[in-house]
Amino acid sequence: MSKQFDFTVVDKIIEQNGHNPRAIISILQEIQEHYHYIPREVFPRIAEKLGVSEAKAYSVATFYENFSLEPKGKYVIKVCDGTACHVRNSIPILERLRSELGLSASKKTTDDLNFTVETVSCLGACGLAPVITVNDVVHPAMTPDKASELIKTLREELELANT
Repeated sequence: MSKQFDFTVVDKIIEQNGHNPRAIISILQEIQEHYHYIPREVFPRIAEKLGVSEAKAYSVATFYENFSLEPKGKYVIKVCDGTACHVRNSIPILERLRSELGLSASKKTTDDLNFTVETVSCLGACGLAPVITVNDVVHPAMTPDKASELIKTLREELELANT
């Protein structure tokens, strides 16, 4: 038997935005911020509460690249593969992260939902290349060894949080 989705958070977010269809992007952003993605179960609820079609709510979520319909980890690691980062060897960093976390190009999130590794075209920090971000915090002049140390530190943070 599947678990019933709890709409308490979603309803609160919609209420704070005033049931206004123009606030759909803000509503989706807040939902994603809470869940680390947009659960598919929320679309009928958003449509009902805002008086829009479910297709409209879904189309907004799928149009914007920043929205994700797939669960992401507690730590979202973005590896820049823009020109400056690429020529300064961002790919070995990406490969090390994937290797350490058991991920691949097709599997971006760990089974325990602790880590997600993504590539991005540019993080806008070319002078600091190669760059990665962890939950939008910039880590400049990255190397594969520094990436391994960072993963070790993040795992330690997770262990402390779980004790």
